[in-house]
Amino acid sequence: MATPPRRLSNPPPPTYSPSPNQDTSAAHGTASHHLEASQASKSQDPPLGTSASTSDPLTPAENPTRSTASTANEQASASNAPASPQNPPPAAPVITQQEHADALHQAQTTIAPAAAEDLDSGNESSFDIDSIRSLSTSLASSALDFPFENGRRYHKFREGRYLFPNDEVEQDREDLKHWTFMALTGQQLVLAPIGDNPQRILDVGTGTGIWAIEAADSYPSAAVTGIDLSPIQPQWAPPNLKFLVDDCEDDWLDPPDWYDYIHSRNMVQGIRSWPLYLKRALRHIKPGGYMELQEVFHYPYQQGAPMAYADCPLAQYWKNVIDGCGELGVDFHRPKRLADEMRAAGFVNVEQRIYWLPIGGWAENKVLKSVGLGWKEVLTIGIQAIALGPFTRGLGWSPEAVEVFLAGVRKAYNDPSIQASMPLYVVYGQKPAE
Repeated sequence: MATPPRRLSNPPPPTYSPSPNQDTSAAHGTASHHLEASQASKSQDPPLGTSASTSDPLTPAENPTRSTASTANEQASASNAPASPQNPPPAAPVITQQEHADALHQAQTTIAPAAAEDLDSGNESSFDIDSIRSLSTSLASSALDFPFENGRRYHKFREGRYLFPNDEVEQDREDLKHWTFMALTGQQLVLAPIGDNPQRILDVGTGTGIWAIEAADSYPSAAVTGIDLSPIQPQWAPPNLKFLVDDCEDDWLDPPDWYDYIHSRNMVQGIRSWPLYLKRALRHIKPGGYMELQEVFHYPYQQGAPMAYADCPLAQYWKNVIDGCGELGVDFHRPKRLADEMRAAGFVNVEQRIYWLPIGGWAENKVLKSVGLGWKEVLTIGIQAIALGPFTRGLGWSPEAVEVFLAGVRKAYNDPSIQASMPLYVVYGQKPAE
């Protein structure tokens, strides 16, 4: 099994310099409020979950199926017993090239469930999130005056713009998302056909910087820039990479026709005006260059249809998240419309691919089993972080009521009768050549 990503441990303290756009340098910036760190309309969709047979344009060529799964070994894998000759760590499963190819095909069509006896065999214990946590690192909060709310740490720059935390737990979760997406898409860092030698790449919402670091390594010809509201990126990075604290919804000060490729993912909760964001990006991409978006529609599906709201706490949880975010101006249905919105903004040759993220280790294919375990970990690690902002700020719940509700959701994530998936939309488009 592939090794989950790791951030660098114990970086030296970051240094800051004024932004190129703060009248101290003639160098180009991305928007009007930069700090350079050397380290670093509500939806018109029908209500979700109204019926198990709710129609949806997302139905795959063949529908995901239900069968029996077991989570006893997932719970056992949380044991803190140290590895030793008497208690060795579980061996990673051997995955063949054919299994990788089958995984990529099934992720875009139908995920075959494992037999019940295989699900009960202990294979689910092979996923180890602690290998990420033990090597993770972030900038000390005392240096940046981060605000705290309900016991979680949030970004300071443009406070409140992004609804989710930026603390170490959330950073682990973001890195695990990267590992999961890479495994699901066949280890393809970029799906748009950008060629081998792009000159300038922009990563919007870079988070921990893990995608930008890999892009800088993969494309040494490119000057890579990662921007985010939080300066939580590692100190050590490739020499062709820089990180900026910035808001992509401000005016962009880069020249027009500047970037060969703009990448963003997991931004559905951070962008208020997608039409404006896409038009700005188009203006600053070179003719013939590409923009790529990767966004999950966060709602569980079974048998090709959204889960009925009344049937499961998972559906209730995600409907409340979607409704709460809607009250705060964030449209969680947006991934389903991104291809059309890219065309409306002026992009051409727009392509959309949908990959199914299983929740839990119920897939027969070893790659998809690992993906499912990773994605379940992403969701369960983030269960509180995802809920607190939308539930308390958007729906008016008390933090205590949220915690009571989450107990049932955690139980549902470990229910072996629930075999659900979420769709990952990968959409890319090209700026017309002049």
